[in-house]
Amino acid sequence: MKQVELYTDGACSGNPGPGGYGAILIFKGIEKEISGAFAETTNNRMEIYAVIAGLECLKEPCEVTIYSDSAYTVNAFLQGWLKNWVAASWVKSDGKAVANADLWQKLYALTQKHRVRFVKVKGHADNEYNNRCDVLATSAIKKLS
Repeated sequence: MKQVELYTDGACSGNPGPGGYGAILIFKGIEKEISGAFAETTNNRMEIYAVIAGLECLKEPCEVTIYSDSAYTVNAFLQGWLKNWVAASWVKSDGKAVANADLWQKLYALTQKHRVRFVKVKGHADNEYNNRCDVLATSAIKKLS
């Protein structure tokens, strides 16, 4: 199974407001950058969407290590939130609907195709790929206007 590293970041100018995402896929030392933006969204949606966009680039099942500075995204997997939401038909333990369920459902389906591992990285610190993803995301927002 091919091993891929995926670095992701999302950004929003206002929350909600215009938002962007950036991702870098690395396979055998080759890097592929992707980014995009939406006119009206939230930071959390962009963080999730960055992972979706990266995974959608993969043409076959891979072993993917996903690096994100989003506690929201990473903890959904590492703390079992996503598994619980799926089991409870996208309803949280407090009886409320899961926020961003449309994106979580898409991301969940993609993670079923691959062997994924999430790693939380410190945002805006010394991780060059996370910093580059931030530049990709914020640059995508600027292209909207």
